[in-house]
Amino acid sequence: MILHIDMDAFYASIEERDQPSLRGRPVIVGGSSKRGVVAAANYEARRYGVHSAMAGKKAATLCPDAVFLKPRLEHYAQVGRQVREIFLRFTPLVQPLSLDEAFLDVTGTLRLFGSANAIGVQIKKLIQQELDLTASVGIAPLKFVAKIASDIDKPDGFTEVKTSEILGFLDPLPVSRLWGVGRVGRQKLSTLQLKTIGDIRRYDRKVMNEKFGNWGDHLWKLANGIDPRKVVPDRIAKQISHERTFTDDIDDLDMMRAVISHLCEQVTRRLRRNNRFAKSVTVKYRCGDFSTYAQSRSFPEPTQATDTVFRLAMILLNELAVRYPQPIRLLGVSVGNLNDEGTRQLDLFQAENDDESQKAVDQVVDQLTDRIGSNSVYRAASHTWIHRGDKPK
Repeated sequence: MILHIDMDAFYASIEERDQPSLRGRPVIVGGSSKRGVVAAANYEARRYGVHSAMAGKKAATLCPDAVFLKPRLEHYAQVGRQVREIFLRFTPLVQPLSLDEAFLDVTGTLRLFGSANAIGVQIKKLIQQELDLTASVGIAPLKFVAKIASDIDKPDGFTEVKTSEILGFLDPLPVSRLWGVGRVGRQKLSTLQLKTIGDIRRYDRKVMNEKFGNWGDHLWKLANGIDPRKVVPDRIAKQISHERTFTDDIDDLDMMRAVISHLCEQVTRRLRRNNRFAKSVTVKYRCGDFSTYAQSRSFPEPTQATDTVFRLAMILLNELAVRYPQPIRLLGVSVGNLNDEGTRQLDLFQAENDDESQKAVDQVVDQLTDRIGSNSVYRAASHTWIHRGDKPK
């Protein structure tokens, strides 16, 4: 059985815990009335329509009584590590999705701790007792169902879906609950009168394939309870990937470059954190019509250097952009053929200190990120994406 655990309004909840006078008031972490982007909002603020990644100026307009707080990313990261330590008491199979969210496969530890339900109850209780925070738990045999289940009754939710209940649980839910279905996806599915997951399940698979290609077949499988993906910790993963789906399709190559830079930073940081090396990189490229393409290339030697991965990823992005010159709705970067050893064989014309310089830069960035949080230190190439919501004064 798989658990999906999602901390409730994580950053804002930590601030409320540390400053009890904030409880009951709308709290926004990040942003301001003039500039910046909302990093998190508690549920009181969300009632006004405030959400993460929203411009701070808009958030202040929607919720003029909100308390704006400067992010304490180092502190949040430390609490996140405490949460993960609780997870690891119950299973070594923990797949983090972010600082405040993870999948746990407890199949192999049921004899030690009882049912998956009992484990979920214990984890929620420990998070409350030891950290004074709440989490929402979803339990199911399939990853994506566990993920949906954890969102059903937030905050402080707890939902279990047994094998015999999967289709009945999914059928009435809107299609937006499925991975990969955003605003544009909903619009495309609505042209076929597909509004619920049950509508997709009952639709002809062949027609879904004809209309939407691999994306349509993927949705049909999910709607029918088919999801073979396993919980894979980074330390044993065969590949590490990050991707971003855009609210509106983009065709700006500078923005695409910034997204690729940001994604490369994410995947290589995970490589170094787990002392792993990659032999290849793949760029995933999904167009506005949902056609999806990918380009892969191998490195001469295994690497965990951000700059090395970024340079090759940009070559792949440029090839895809030339071959498929249309607005895109998703970009992804994955590094594969992972191993635990990196060898270095400099060519005749490569200065030896080039490799050492890259390593030194990555070490400094990793150290600073651990201290002050992600998106606080990054390469200049990532700036346009990370600060896409900022407005000039």
